[in-house]
Amino acid sequence: MMRYYLYFVVVFTLTLDARAETPRDALWAAVRNGDLKAIEAALDKGADVNAANEIGITAMWIAAGKGKLDVIETLLKRGADPSARDLIWYQTPLSSAAGSGKIEMVKLLIKAGANDYEAALMGAAGRGSLEMVRTILETAKPPSQEVLDASLFVAQRASAEVQELLKKAGATALPAASEEDKAKWKPLIGTYENDNGGKLVVDVREPGLIARGGAGGSMILRPTGPDVFQPLGSTATSIAFERKDGKVSRVVLKRFTAESSYFVADSKPVHKPLGVPRDAEGGAVAAPLNWPSFRGQDASGVADGQRPPVTFDVEKGENVRWKTPIPGLGHSCPVIWEDRVFLTSAISEDPDPQIKTGNYGDVGSVDDVTKHSWRTYCLDRVTGKILWEHTAFEGVPKSKRHLKGSQANCTPATDGKRVVTCFGPEGLYCYDFAGKLLWKRDLGSIDSSFTIDREYEWGFAASPIIHDGMVILQCDLSKDSFIAAYSLEDGSSVWSTPRDEIPTWSSPTIWRTAGRVEIVTNGSQFARGYDPATGRELWRLAKKSEASIPTPIAGPGVVIVTSGNRPIQPIFAIRPGATGDLSFDVKDKGGAHIAWSRMRGGPYMTTPIVYGEHFYTCTNAGIVTCYKAANGDEVYKERLGGITYTASPVAADGRLYFISEEGQVRVVKAGPKFELLAMNDLGDICLASPAISNGSLFVRSQHYLWSLGKK
Repeated sequence: MMRYYLYFVVVFTLTLDARAETPRDALWAAVRNGDLKAIEAALDKGADVNAANEIGITAMWIAAGKGKLDVIETLLKRGADPSARDLIWYQTPLSSAAGSGKIEMVKLLIKAGANDYEAALMGAAGRGSLEMVRTILETAKPPSQEVLDASLFVAQRASAEVQELLKKAGATALPAASEEDKAKWKPLIGTYENDNGGKLVVDVREPGLIARGGAGGSMILRPTGPDVFQPLGSTATSIAFERKDGKVSRVVLKRFTAESSYFVADSKPVHKPLGVPRDAEGGAVAAPLNWPSFRGQDASGVADGQRPPVTFDVEKGENVRWKTPIPGLGHSCPVIWEDRVFLTSAISEDPDPQIKTGNYGDVGSVDDVTKHSWRTYCLDRVTGKILWEHTAFEGVPKSKRHLKGSQANCTPATDGKRVVTCFGPEGLYCYDFAGKLLWKRDLGSIDSSFTIDREYEWGFAASPIIHDGMVILQCDLSKDSFIAAYSLEDGSSVWSTPRDEIPTWSSPTIWRTAGRVEIVTNGSQFARGYDPATGRELWRLAKKSEASIPTPIAGPGVVIVTSGNRPIQPIFAIRPGATGDLSFDVKDKGGAHIAWSRMRGGPYMTTPIVYGEHFYTCTNAGIVTCYKAANGDEVYKERLGGITYTASPVAADGRLYFISEEGQVRVVKAGPKFELLAMNDLGDICLASPAISNGSLFVRSQHYLWSLGKK
């Protein structure tokens, strides 16, 4: 009883915190703005100078990132911890300041007692930063001999001045490894790559086993166990090599609480397309399938009987029914009902709005202050002709967008009579099939910004769904998050439930089981189930993944929820009928309502897919992992090829379709063995997930909507 009482108190407190500005919010806002008077006022009113959020960010951490020396001085005088480390990037104020070359800030933090100066010294040596190396050596306590020697080693590509400075401080060259050790470590040599495309190069040189990460810094590894190593000068990192049949099958890099798996990288194409299977040619298409919202009915992504093509050639026009230019920029996906296709776009006065594709960590946003036009399009499914288009809103965007995003991210939803489109802060709109506006609703300030710094606005992306005469919309925001249901008839509010969530970009899904129907949502703090009729929360499951994007999907007797950002990348398979807090079941490695779970392997951008007996995930870097849907056992892990994947996979007639950001459509045979059947090239950027109906794959690229199928 006490456990559930505490659970209620925590939930109630968090909900209040999400709906009202806390002293910590006021302090952080003042720190971001560099307002010393406001900082003092917030602290005087009771703000904890060392208050941290769920990922360990503090006011001092933010101030260091902003480079505000006077703010740091003020916080230190009020007792701020100069060594506070976050739980995702594992940065401290000192590591942030040293990496940015802020000499005076580094001096101030070291004098205040920052305890990670040895790591900062090694980082500065590796970057060849003479002044930073000099500053740390002159300001901090003498580093250990191991750290000095390791710093000299990583500075081998730096200037002679940096190396000489380290030698004067006592650094000595590392001794050569024995020939016996070199021979023992030779099988570990190779280039390894993780699920997100990060590389780890391992080699044997004169001092011993060397590892080099994507940033270019080298680590000299010392053995701490059989095939387990620790970088010289670092106690927070370990590298373990796993072997199979004498060869390295996986490298596990652990840093603090984070863990990354690296696999053998191959510069050659991993798989050669096998071609069109015999059973893919000919045959009648089943009755045209409606595709009413993101990833079709209940986000399943499955369209058996629709027989989309395995191959196409856009230059020759083979298996291309039509392509229709769509102006503006949008990542919303096409939805289909009988002979109608619906799509949205945001048209800027900028004639060439840019998006930044690829795998990168830039948190920046695009502030296009030109006049925009937010539009809904209705096209003929057979011909691609635009039947009507309507402008929902015109004006300057009320929020910025992510470098990879657009102002039209949300996929429409339709019930066969009406189509609902969402443009975030520009509102929610409902049209009939003739294009008549039936109603619109102002959603207020829909601010989905970077959790740590709201200056970086990333745009709204949750797509609406329609269920039982209601439009359901999940709004996880920088403040006042909620999930709500609106009447499909007139847009009036049916219910609204507060959510103690930070911004996420996931859409809800409907989960239909024998016992009940639920709305299932993803979130950074919790996955949740709701009663569709009332909005009452049924269950929650703690996740703690800093940004959640994939939509929950139904599997065999379970609903599967995933996230792919740090500090964990969880996969949870939840049984029907759950109530209360399921987090305890996960900690106990099971329970009445957790069928199976994994703390690693969840995708970051793409929504997974359950097809037949298997569950498939796809990472940003195009690594597909196949699991048994019933128990989560891994079946295979293979590389698709291509650079970056944002669009979610779909499936039909024994095949899976994966589309990379470069516009390459790869077709994989479904089942326990990976077989790449085809690679097709659209020749245009693509971040939107495709739809399938009546023999066609409908793909929205940056400039066109395509219908790919036999003519």
